[in-house]
Amino acid sequence: MADSWNTDTGEAVYRTQDALKNIRIRVQMERLTSTASLSQHLQQQLLSQQQEKTRKKKRKGDVELEALSTPPQKGDNEEELVLGWQEKLFSQSEYELYQNKHSCRTLLEDQYHAEVTALSRGEGRRNIRIFTYTDHDDHTHRLPSSQTPCPEDSLTTSKSGPTLLEQRMANVRHRRQDRHLIDLGIPKTKLINWEPSEEWVRSSHMVTRAMQSMQIMADLGPPGRLGEKKNECLLMTIKTDGSGTIIVKPDFNKGKEPYRIVTTGDKKEVWSLRVENVSVAMVKDDHDKELHMYRDLYVRHKEYLNSLVGSNFEMPPPGTLRYVMNGEIVSAKGFEYDNLYIHFFMELPNNWSSLPFHPLSGVTQTCRTKAVGKDDVAFFSFPFNFEAFYMSEKESDGIPQWPVLYFKVLSLDFWQRYRTEGYGYLLFPAVPGKHRVTCGTWRPLQTATVSALRRFFIGGSPELEEPSYVRVPGTFKGERLSRFGFSSESSGSVTFNLHCIQQAHAFVDAIVLKKRREKVVEQLGGFSQQGAVYNILEAFQKARRKMQEAREGLPQTLINATSKLEMNESNA
Repeated sequence: MADSWNTDTGEAVYRTQDALKNIRIRVQMERLTSTASLSQHLQQQLLSQQQEKTRKKKRKGDVELEALSTPPQKGDNEEELVLGWQEKLFSQSEYELYQNKHSCRTLLEDQYHAEVTALSRGEGRRNIRIFTYTDHDDHTHRLPSSQTPCPEDSLTTSKSGPTLLEQRMANVRHRRQDRHLIDLGIPKTKLINWEPSEEWVRSSHMVTRAMQSMQIMADLGPPGRLGEKKNECLLMTIKTDGSGTIIVKPDFNKGKEPYRIVTTGDKKEVWSLRVENVSVAMVKDDHDKELHMYRDLYVRHKEYLNSLVGSNFEMPPPGTLRYVMNGEIVSAKGFEYDNLYIHFFMELPNNWSSLPFHPLSGVTQTCRTKAVGKDDVAFFSFPFNFEAFYMSEKESDGIPQWPVLYFKVLSLDFWQRYRTEGYGYLLFPAVPGKHRVTCGTWRPLQTATVSALRRFFIGGSPELEEPSYVRVPGTFKGERLSRFGFSSESSGSVTFNLHCIQQAHAFVDAIVLKKRREKVVEQLGGFSQQGAVYNILEAFQKARRKMQEAREGLPQTLINATSKLEMNESNA
């Protein structure tokens, strides 16, 4: 029979856009042990015997006979209820507690006293065994702990202790209520607690959102002994964070087998539990209206954000490309000596210009190296920015050259004398976006021993007269650049992070033209006909070009007749 039970009692997460107050959950529990059917049979026999005695002895004051002749309640063996979010159903112990006005100390308990009084004067409670703990009750924070007695082999066992997340979630509400109490055993002048205790960490280090919860409980005690805390059992937990996320444990049955609950004690009883979501589904018309309302709300919110941002952006002049680069010199590694710094500058090719008083060069700080694996790395994290404008003489010409960043890596010795460690260059990316580039370097080399001694003791080293010689000098006008006989040595590498932005009127015009084409395609029949429409437009442009070429060799009379024919076709 164990195969017929549902053992998947884990959590299930649901997301909804509807208000949580509209949720409806049906809870159905039934006693399945043989002792229940036997006791019911004995009660029916006893009832029939008492009815016979009642016919023979019609005594009005026999209170004991009236108690014995009471029919068995339906909630003793099965019960079914439909509950809403944060709907309060009192247990037998709470019903007896809140009947006494003197036992109420808080406003919430006074409200419960009024509700219990109204129930006792009216039709009474609609629940017998099933009851709930809402988010406002104090029981909410003590239920998941191991101190809560629950039946063994049930949905929540007493053997499982609270997890770290449950302990932290249990302290959320208390920490928010006692936020004004800052006395944690630390003087106000001592802002840093170097030796925090476990309790202080649990109560202070909270990086989570407060969640509302609701527990559906059951009293599995024997008939006539309801209201004892040891017989309470947690059936279901519902949590939400207020953003449309609902966590239920256990999950709804959804047509699967029921869950099993086994009570403790000498007389073990087996109960079956079914939990179903019986919320009323939204009608299709109402669903469409809600989607339309959300769509209008999003459109208005987008218009509101656009009104805050505005449309008066700074644009470059027509026919000009604006290039903005925010860069970072990340690190340098593989060089011979320590205490490195980098000297860099930008070179602008023809048709490029920069803003006046805008620096085109810079020097980083001096950085000591750190052993990372087999390499000695100097981490600079030095930011720099650069802005330039390109204006072509002819609109049809592309960009022939991009700006170049030349850099030189140097090192300082104990006497503040520098050595040249390497030269390198970086070509600005032609594609906007984020780029991470690693550039290798080299330095001039003299094979004589005197040069190596001078570099070590005095600090001097061979240098380039023109730093642009690393790539192609700007003064070079020939076709081939020969470096025959020039000795060099490879050195380390430098890593850059580049964030490039390009701005021009041509980009805006291209976007507007693309949007116009999309609107024409939608008017002509949607995206399914997009390929056919583009083919028709291209064929029309080719035919028009051929007609213009053929028109150049025709007499003037034929040209006038052809133009009239085209005007008639366009009007049609």
